[in-house]
Amino acid sequence: MELKYTRKNVYKEADGKQLEEIYAFAEGYKAFLDASKTERDASVTAKKLAEENGFKPFSFSEKLKAGDKRYFINRYKNVFLIKVGTENVAKDGVRIMVAHVDSPRLDLKPNPLYEEAGLCYLKTHYYGGIKKYQWTATPLALHGVAVLRGGERVEICVGEDENDPIFYITDLLPHLAAEQSTKPLGKAIDGESLNAVVGGLPAVDGDEEENKEAVKNAILKLLNKKYGITEIDLQCSELCFVPAGRARDVGFDGALISAYGHDDKVCAYPEMKAIFDCNSPHTVVAVFADKEEVGSVGNTGMQSKVISDVIETIANSFNANPIEVRYNSKCISADVTAGYDPAYPSAFEKRNSTFVSCGAAVSKYTGARGKSSTNDASAEFMGWIRDIFEDNGVFWQTGELGAVDVGGGGTVAQFISNLGIDTVDVGVPVLSMHAPYELISKADVYALYQACLAFCK
Repeated sequence: MELKYTRKNVYKEADGKQLEEIYAFAEGYKAFLDASKTERDASVTAKKLAEENGFKPFSFSEKLKAGDKRYFINRYKNVFLIKVGTENVAKDGVRIMVAHVDSPRLDLKPNPLYEEAGLCYLKTHYYGGIKKYQWTATPLALHGVAVLRGGERVEICVGEDENDPIFYITDLLPHLAAEQSTKPLGKAIDGESLNAVVGGLPAVDGDEEENKEAVKNAILKLLNKKYGITEIDLQCSELCFVPAGRARDVGFDGALISAYGHDDKVCAYPEMKAIFDCNSPHTVVAVFADKEEVGSVGNTGMQSKVISDVIETIANSFNANPIEVRYNSKCISADVTAGYDPAYPSAFEKRNSTFVSCGAAVSKYTGARGKSSTNDASAEFMGWIRDIFEDNGVFWQTGELGAVDVGGGGTVAQFISNLGIDTVDVGVPVLSMHAPYELISKADVYALYQACLAFCK
């Protein structure tokens, strides 16, 4: 028995074979990330991979049985993967893993298209917590769906293929930015100025009225020709700008990954792989949640009743009391946390921070100030988690989300625990969280996969 706790660096402990496994797992993760920029994209990817792994569509009217593998896509943006075990769900409950697949981005406004000074723009309303200045002067891609009259859905993705155009939000040149440079970072760029340039070629038309907005009219004609869209269809769309480009290795050794959307797809991928790979007697549910960045609201967020409905369907399949099933269930809220950043030490309390490459990050509580809006897992459940991780050789660490009173944040854990389910946050340390490009360690995403496997079995 070791009397003193020592945090371990995964890379220092790994042998050659384990290092190969870490790097190989990261390649699968990067491919998932590149295909899953938005929650809609992630749902499509999850459905494809689930079907490849033998999962079939779920029905609330179905009687499930041991061995069944099911997937449920809730309104294109919220995914449930269900693997039914042999244990009695009334006594054993359900093992639940929840990660969210929405990330901060720039959503289009309902009436977004306009022309000014010979350029055509799309107006945006930012989604989630961002530093607005980080979204200027960076390549952007447009993702989403528009619904035409009659209900036809049109999928749109422009800016990801190397032959695609990208989109761009301008910033003020330094020569004229003396006043802007005196403003605090949070006020230097106004939310209403985050408007993306989408065109500059005017339509040549004999109609004098059309020539008043010649560039806008040219863009509308292009959209109509390619997608069948008219301007009013943009009012019935979910379109957003996200950073263009692929996930990339960082450093000469490639030990880290920079990408958009690590928060929280770096947790979604390991939990999905774990439910595919586990051979468990327990009934396991993996969830891709939506709307976490704006409070887990709506019918695809974790404050909705959908997760209770799924648990109730499982319980009813075995003539079990859904309340008893919930109370005996256990949940990992798989969400990222702020990794200690040596460039900004004052924002952290070093002894109680998580470190990059030191394994899965367990947060007993998140919240802000006096633990506001937190789950705060019990000592008993923390002890249970520690035992299964250590029994299965999982590299893990604990920490808080920054120093007390500096800020804070929340996860879906509070909403799962509201159902009477023991819940704790287990995720991956991230640097530059909520930036267009975030940074994580390959060692940590693999450690979380091992943690999810241990939790499942």
